[in-house]
Amino acid sequence: MPTLDLTGGYEPAFDFPIAQPEDPEMRESVSMWISDDQGRFGLPRFVIEAVAEEWNYRGIEANIAFPGGRVLIGAGGFRPDTPKRVEGQIVTLNAGPLTFEIVEPLRRWKMRFDGSAYESTVARQIEGVVGGTDRRVRISIDAIMACPPWTPGEQAAQQGDTSTALAVGAVGGHRHEQLFRCSGRVEIEGDDAIDFSGTGLRIRRTGVRNVGAFPGHCWQSALFPSGKAFGILAFPPRSDGTAAYSEAFLFDGEKKTYGKVIEAPWMTSIIPHGGPVGLVIETEAGLTRIDGITHDTTFIAKDKPMFGDWAPGGIVSGMALPFHQGGALYTWDGEEAYGMIERSLPVEQMTG
Repeated sequence: MPTLDLTGGYEPAFDFPIAQPEDPEMRESVSMWISDDQGRFGLPRFVIEAVAEEWNYRGIEANIAFPGGRVLIGAGGFRPDTPKRVEGQIVTLNAGPLTFEIVEPLRRWKMRFDGSAYESTVARQIEGVVGGTDRRVRISIDAIMACPPWTPGEQAAQQGDTSTALAVGAVGGHRHEQLFRCSGRVEIEGDDAIDFSGTGLRIRRTGVRNVGAFPGHCWQSALFPSGKAFGILAFPPRSDGTAAYSEAFLFDGEKKTYGKVIEAPWMTSIIPHGGPVGLVIETEAGLTRIDGITHDTTFIAKDKPMFGDWAPGGIVSGMALPFHQGGALYTWDGEEAYGMIERSLPVEQMTG
């Protein structure tokens, strides 16, 4: 069997952090979503967000969630350390307690977190409560990529259509995501340490980003034990009832097939654990149904900050839409896997 090309035709240089932004509206970001194979916890979005205007003061979000409703949140603004270089090439993006490191582009990354996160529950988050008792948290992750990268709109871009980049706000830059398998250790002050194996999604984004009047979204992805995988990004129907942008891919362990989302679990309500989040993808081969239920959940209520006390320009602002970031248990043709889910929707469209 031929070796899987994990680059998928992408240039490995896209993975490396930039030394200094040239555009004053430039953004630089790496994030990871991680699921424990045993379902004991999830890490639904660890991210560094750097903007050109405050290059030496960066935002982080570090979410830890448990299926019983417990969450720990590390968020805020931090200054970076001097980046690590290998043969002159920058291989780390860091901010305070969080560091992402490239071992081999498009093939292997590491993540480290060593700092504080406050205790809360998803129920308190839904009520809009922010803050809690701080815990010292140490996390180490070694991630081995298992699928070629995917960029929403890549199929259209290959045909010269850049409209998708406009739709998702990735104007003048680059974004790709890549599923991986990983091993690691989670240490929370007062708890027993957890050594684990799992799966996850890594996102690399650089460039100008402007999402404008965001209408809400549904973003889901998972890697299964057999090696097959899926990913979607969809926006809700427009106010006139017509379909909005959606794109999806299916991976059979060797190649990607592109499609669109026929059914998506729009966030009309939030059920943190056991809520239905199944979806249907249409490709040239027909319809594929993937069932899902929420497993571990974090939530950002409308008008509450995503990055704690950090925001570009120094003005802390709340989220325009409520945000659900979490893990889900997916079932596809009888095979199960934990994966990620992120959703948002205007609060007036939520029914419960």
